[in-house]
Amino acid sequence: MIAVILFNLVAFKTNKTLTAKQIAHIFVFTISLQLSFDLYVDMKYLGYWYFSKEIDWAALPAHSILLPPVNMMFLNWYPFDRTRWVRTLFVFFWTIALLLYEVIALLPAPWGYFHYGWWSLGHSAFLDPILLFILLLYYKHFIKED
Repeated sequence: MIAVILFNLVAFKTNKTLTAKQIAHIFVFTISLQLSFDLYVDMKYLGYWYFSKEIDWAALPAHSILLPPVNMMFLNWYPFDRTRWVRTLFVFFWTIALLLYEVIALLPAPWGYFHYGWWSLGHSAFLDPILLFILLLYYKHFIKED
């Protein structure tokens, strides 16, 4: 819950560019994509899980309101008007930050709440930049107001 509150607080306090409509789009897109992915990797194939291997209420915030503010911060700070090199570095450093957070979430309780089955940090390192790129494409084609 600390991470949920902190991420949402930072995302909304630092937001300078996203409108309420854009934020709603980001939340719905992120929750839909995460729940779809988690349905299989987490619940069906036990690649990873939050708190326990069972479906439980304690994991609901992690499944629904943990990542949308992170995506909100990513898009709010993304250097759209900079060179491709700067944008690539931005995604690279965000991937490193996401991986560091995942390592913290893997710590024993009370800090950690995330557990690996067959999933590994390598899977996340490969997939995180792809997911950020999908988010950017969605934002550019469906959310961004020119």
